[in-house]
Amino acid sequence: MNKSIKTSNFQEKILIFFLFIFSLLINQYYGNKGIFPLDSFSHFDTGYRILIGEYPFRDYWIVEGPFIDYLQSIFFYICGANWQSYILHASLINVILSIVTFKILKDFNLNIYYCFFYSISFSILAYPTSGTPFADHHSAFFSILGIYFLILGIKNNLKIYWFLFPFFLGFAFFSKQVPSSYIIIFVFFILIFYSVINKKFNWIKYSFFSSALFIFILVMIGKIQGISFNSFMDQYIFYPRTLGAERYQDIEISFKNIFLNFKFIYISLLPLLFTNLWKIFSERDYLRKKDFLYFLILFSLALSLILHQLLTKNQIFIFFLIPVLAAFSHITLLNYRFKEKFFIPLIIVLCIFITFKYHLRFNEGRKFHELRNINFSLSQPGNKIDKKFFGLQWISTEFRDNPKEEINLILKTISHLQKDERKKMLMTHYAFFSVVLNQKLFSPTRYYTTHGVSHPTKDNRYFKTYQNFFIKKIKQNNINVIYTMKPVERYFLSELLGDKCLKTSSINSILDEHLILECDNLKID
Repeated sequence: MNKSIKTSNFQEKILIFFLFIFSLLINQYYGNKGIFPLDSFSHFDTGYRILIGEYPFRDYWIVEGPFIDYLQSIFFYICGANWQSYILHASLINVILSIVTFKILKDFNLNIYYCFFYSISFSILAYPTSGTPFADHHSAFFSILGIYFLILGIKNNLKIYWFLFPFFLGFAFFSKQVPSSYIIIFVFFILIFYSVINKKFNWIKYSFFSSALFIFILVMIGKIQGISFNSFMDQYIFYPRTLGAERYQDIEISFKNIFLNFKFIYISLLPLLFTNLWKIFSERDYLRKKDFLYFLILFSLALSLILHQLLTKNQIFIFFLIPVLAAFSHITLLNYRFKEKFFIPLIIVLCIFITFKYHLRFNEGRKFHELRNINFSLSQPGNKIDKKFFGLQWISTEFRDNPKEEINLILKTISHLQKDERKKMLMTHYAFFSVVLNQKLFSPTRYYTTHGVSHPTKDNRYFKTYQNFFIKKIKQNNINVIYTMKPVERYFLSELLGDKCLKTSSINSILDEHLILECDNLKID
């Protein structure tokens, strides 16, 4: 018996070791394959800026992802500010999620080889679709970790799980407000249901203490770094709500959009839905049982992530749900009368097919970063720009046919900025210049979008708040000149300052210089 247990433990350790290596290396590989500047560098400069004393909400306007910036600053501090440590951040999240998925499936007594299969399928479809730290991914993945610990808390009733799950949901919210907010709301109501129907309230003191500790840490960080509560509320709560209201109005209700785009997620969820409905009608007091709570939690997770995708209208990235739902469907079928015949083999075959299908589309094809149908043989070594980009295969959508031209323009821009010793502000999608130049470039926003997501535009009621924030940054830092790099256009500056405050000249085909002049508009209201 002891020999059998030792053998089983050794096999499990081997599988986890292989899962660790695979889930790390697959993200490192695809994280190096091409870039989409707006998304790929979204936490690159800001992670570095924290190390040099510039903080979100205080020094740059931010609508999402402060936790990711702080986490990235730790990676840069330990591993150096370079591309490989940047994607290592995403790779280690991929590792943690894959191993925790393995562990929770094993806790439900699933055979370790099935645990390995579903976990490695998850690792293929999780972070490699982006490869680089991304707010939507972080929010979804920390939400999943919170959900895992909630499930384990209900299953095993251990204090540590009740303590941990609010922390991870907090990390999810400070990675991005949605989908984490939807999941937090669902969790709140599920826990009320759990407590009332089972008369179990012991979890409250541990989760309440955890939540209070999390809030206390946030308040202390804010005070130490001089981040005002009003700035936080305006940037992270109030302004994003105006965007959410617009997106709810613009949601596209169609069979394709709501059903066909997520058909494999629904199919993976079907066995869970069917068995739970069957048990509700055939088994007395089933609503009190833990299995029903697990189903409610997983169903809420899937619903929240689908709703998020419908509202954001970004590339669909939530296909990693399929191995997780398939695994719990497998567990549910084993626990009841469906373990014979073709049900479970069908789930496994379906999971293999879906993993392979979306691996080709999103990992090999880099669809999430708009790099489909790009000839990657044209890509250039990233270290042509700077040694910090060693290992990156540089090719982007804008210069898909001639990445050498893009690199040459970036090098010309670097050279020009190095020679300019004035206090300067740079506004660009290529959010890596602070790292490359080792300078403060005082960008007032993490990145720039033309449709008013990263910052308020003139028709938004928070435009004046942002304008005052922008002008304050210019005055505080004694900025003499503002540079914009295409596709960030001059019109954005004209909206904020007016043409009479700027004298514009072109430096190269992607870089414009805007000398700041004395004018009445450079006043804070």
